[in-house]
Parts: sequence; C-alpha cells; structure tokens
Amino acid sequence: MSTFGRTSVVFDLDGTLVDSEPNYYEASRALLAERTGREYTWADNEQYVGISSHETLALWQREYGIAASVADLLADLDRRYLALARADTPVYPEMRKLVEELHDAGVPMAVASGSSRAAIEAILAGTGLDARLTTFVSAEEVPRGKPAPDVFLAAAALLGAEPADCVVFEDAAPGAAAAHAAGMRCVAVPYVAAHADDPAFAAAELLFRGGQHEFTAQAALDVLAAGRGR
Repeated sequence: MSTFGRTSVVFDLDGTLVDSEPNYYEASRALLAERTGREYTWADNEQYVGISSHETLALWQREYGIAASVADLLADLDRRYLALARADTPVYPEMRKLVEELHDAGVPMAVASGSSRAAIEAILAGTGLDARLTTFVSAEEVPRGKPAPDVFLAAAALLGAEPADCVVFEDAAPGAAAAHAAGMRCVAVPYVAAHADDPAFAAAELLFRGGQHEFTAQAALDVLAAGRGR
C-alpha cells in the first residue's frame, strides 16, 4: 500500500485548481447585460461562488423574467465563458504541483465541478491537467448540485472508492458542505477570504484561511498521508 493508503482525492475545479472566476464573472456580466440590461458587479458574483452554473442560471431566469430556457442560457454562458477560458485560465502553481505528486504516487483522482461538462473538458485540456486528471463529473450529470453531495458521490463511484476514503479539495462553502454530506474529508482553500468563517468550513480537516496565498502542496500531502487507510 502506498504512502496514501486507500485515499482517493476529488478536486473541485473553478477557484480550486484554476482561477477561472474572473472569466465566469465576465461571461455572466455580458450575458445579463445583453438579456436584462442589469449591471452585474464582482460583489454580485461572489454570491454565486460554489453554486453550479445550471442552478445560478435557473435562479436568474426566474428572478429577472428571462424568456430563454435554462438550457439556452447555459449554452450562451458556456459560449461566452469558453471563448475567454481558452485564451487564459491560470492553474494555481501549488495545486498543479499537488496533482503531479499525487499522480506520481498512484493516488486515484477525479474532478467534480459545478461547471458544464464542456467547460470542464476545455479547461482540463487547455491547462494540460487532462494528462493527469482523466476522471471528471459535472453537476449537470447529477440530480442536485452542491451543497448536495451528489457530484462528489458520483466522482467516488467513478473511482471505485468508498466516500470515507475520499478527500475533497474545495474553495467554496457549498462545496465544503457537499463534501461533509457525502461523508468525505475536506481540505478547504477559500476563494473568497471573507468566507473563511463560514460554518461549512468548520468541519474541514485542514483550512487554509488565506486561500491560495497560504496553500502549499506539501501541507496538503502531509494531511493526506496522515489520514491514510481510513
């Protein structure tokens, strides 16, 4: 058995592995401006960090009386987002290092994201993460998005792993709550610093209060190794 025992790792994508939020913000801002004439600020955007695109758009459709279907809105958002994402989506350096180390150690890994499957595929391919992260599931493929546990449980099933043997890496409170609901351990790296005190992060095995500025691959590896065989 390896240093990490039976541990499997499930990564959130946006805000955890990659800094995609600026691209999602710009895509959302443009979509709402065109369809509703509404101004959309970065502070507005922070309310939706960690919530699936499908659920966010369903909320906007109802709240702003948008005539288009959620499916049409999702296609519109994806088109706008992917044009930006393909041009520039940075991977957090310490996260890339962690993925490489875990891959070399033979640890099973998956991505579980609120983004569409098309967006996940494009980001993993565009950043080169697809060389090591070949298993992924989108919230659009399960009945409920985060904070429900569905997407994490689906990822565990794809890996053939027991939920209790999985460790989730998350940047958002709904994702941390979903990990807890799935019976998985969680390493929390808050994207929005002001959210670090959210009760959903309280149960995290390890909380990097300073987010990616504080996160290191080695600290994560140490906590994963310490929990091996659970």
